[in-house]
Amino acid sequence: MRRRTVLTGVVASAAALALAACAPSGPEEGGSASGTSGAADTLRIATTTDVVNLNPMLGNSRTDSWVTDLMYPRLLTIAADGSKQPSLATSWGYSDDGRTGWYDIRDDFTWSDGEKLTAADVAYTINTIKTQNPKGGVVNGFMGSVDTAKAVSDTRVEVSLTRPDSIVVPEVGFWMTVVPEHVFSKHATIDDFANDADWVSAGPYRLKTVAKGQSYTLERVEGYPLAPNGKPTLAAVEFKVYPDVNTEILALKKGDVDVIANALPPAQVRSLQSTEGIDVAEVPGLGFTHMTYNMKRAPLDDARVRQALAHAVDYGSIREVAVQGQAVTANSSPITDSLKQYANPDLTEYAYDPEKSRQLLAEAGVQNPTFRMIYSLQDPVVSAWTSIVKEGAAKAGITIELQGLDRNTYLAKTAEGDYDIYAGSFAIMDEPVSNMALQYLPKGAINYSQVDDPALTDLIQQAQATVDADQQKVLVRQAAAYVHDQMIDNVMYVQNLYVAHRSDWSGFVTKPSELLSIIDPESLARVTRTP
Repeated sequence: MRRRTVLTGVVASAAALALAACAPSGPEEGGSASGTSGAADTLRIATTTDVVNLNPMLGNSRTDSWVTDLMYPRLLTIAADGSKQPSLATSWGYSDDGRTGWYDIRDDFTWSDGEKLTAADVAYTINTIKTQNPKGGVVNGFMGSVDTAKAVSDTRVEVSLTRPDSIVVPEVGFWMTVVPEHVFSKHATIDDFANDADWVSAGPYRLKTVAKGQSYTLERVEGYPLAPNGKPTLAAVEFKVYPDVNTEILALKKGDVDVIANALPPAQVRSLQSTEGIDVAEVPGLGFTHMTYNMKRAPLDDARVRQALAHAVDYGSIREVAVQGQAVTANSSPITDSLKQYANPDLTEYAYDPEKSRQLLAEAGVQNPTFRMIYSLQDPVVSAWTSIVKEGAAKAGITIELQGLDRNTYLAKTAEGDYDIYAGSFAIMDEPVSNMALQYLPKGAINYSQVDDPALTDLIQQAQATVDADQQKVLVRQAAAYVHDQMIDNVMYVQNLYVAHRSDWSGFVTKPSELLSIIDPESLARVTRTP
C-alpha cells in the first residue's frame, strides 16, 4: 500500500567520507522498494555525516549525537511544543528563591558494566562541563550561573546557582547527556578523551564495532528501563555512512538500509510518498533556517549593510522552489510562531527589494560589496537555495561567493568564525531565553553573528533572571524586535521535516527536529519488524 504516515505515540525534541567503492550511483524516481532485507532484529540507519568524536561532552556532529544518545541518557526529553518531559529525571525544579536547581532521578538505570547510575554521575557530568568547558560543547552556554552540583542522595542532585536563572534546569536537563563518572573521571582532561573503545552504556544499546567512514554498530543492552518490559526490541542498530542523500535514498529503495533519519530534500518527499514499500514520516519542526552576518567583519558591522543583504533575498522563491512549499515564514524573527506565546506579532518579513538594498548600501557608503557564504554540502535543503540567494543579491549589486563544504570542514570554519555569511539551520528552539543567550550573548556557544551588543545583552540577561512569565514574555519580544530591526540574524523560514523508513518497520516514536527524529532512544527501544 502506498502511504504517507505522520508518526504518533509519545510525541515530544573527520569529514563525511564517500564510499567510493560501494556507494550507489544515484536514486531511481518513484517505482517500488525492493531488494534484500537485513536481519529481522537489526535496524540499519543511513546517515550522510561521519562521526567526529564519541565523547558526548564535546562538540559533535549529528551522527555523533545519534550514536552517543543511545548510550548516554538525558535527564529530560522534549515534546512537539517544546515542553520538557521526564526521561532519566522524574521531577525537577528550583528552590531557595531560584538559587538552587534540582533533579530527582530514577533508581533503576544501570551502566552496562554493572555499576548503578546515580545522582553522582549527574553531578560529575555537570561539574566537569562547568569547570573544564569542553571544546565545542553546547551545554556550556547554559551554565553561566552554575556554581557547583552535588549529589545529596543516590537519586537527587542539587545545583547551586550564583543567581536565579530560569534556563539552567530545563536546558541542562534536555541538552546534557549523563556520562559514567567511574569511566570518564579517569581522564583528567576531557578534551583529550576520545572515548573510542570499551564503551559503557546506560542506554538501550552499546557501541560494539566501528568502521570509520562506513558504519557504526551497536548491540542491545539488557535491562533498559524505558523499553517495553525493560528490554529493547532490537538486537542491534547499525548506522551506515553514505556520501549524500541520493545514495541514501537508493539504498533505502534497494533494502540496503531501513531508515533515513536525516531530513529528506523537499523535492524527494513526493517521490518517496508514492513508492511502494516506503513510509514517509513528518517530524515537527521547532527550529529555523537562517543566515547570519559576521559582525566582526567590516562592512557587516554596519546594520544598514546587513539590512541591505536581508532585502536582497527572495524568501518567497526559496520557500516555494527550494523548499517545495514545505516551509512558512519566520517573519525575520528569532522567535517564530512555533513558540507563539513568545512571538512578537508586530514583526514582519523583510521584503525582497533590490532597490531598497542599493539605497541602504549607498547610505552606508558601500559599493558593490563581495561576501563569502559558507554552507554544508550535506544539507540538501540549504544547498538548494544558495544559488537563489546569490542571484537575488546580484540584482542589488552584491556579489555572494558560495563556499559549499563537507559537514565537518563547515563546522570547523563556523567555530573559527571563518566566513562572512553563515547559512544553516537551528535544530530546536525549545526555550526562547536560553536559545537567544546561546545565539546572541558575546560568549554564546552558537553566536554565529559574532554579535556583542550591550543593549541586546541587557534584554536577554533580564529575561534570563526573571521567573515572572509575563515579564519574561515582554523582554523576549523586545529582544526579538531588536534582532529583527538590527538584522543581527536573518531568520528565513520554519520547516517541518520528513524522514523515511521501510514499511515493514513499525512502532517508531517521533520527536521534534532532525536531532531526535524517529531514532531517539525511546523510539529505537521499541521498534519492530513485521515478518
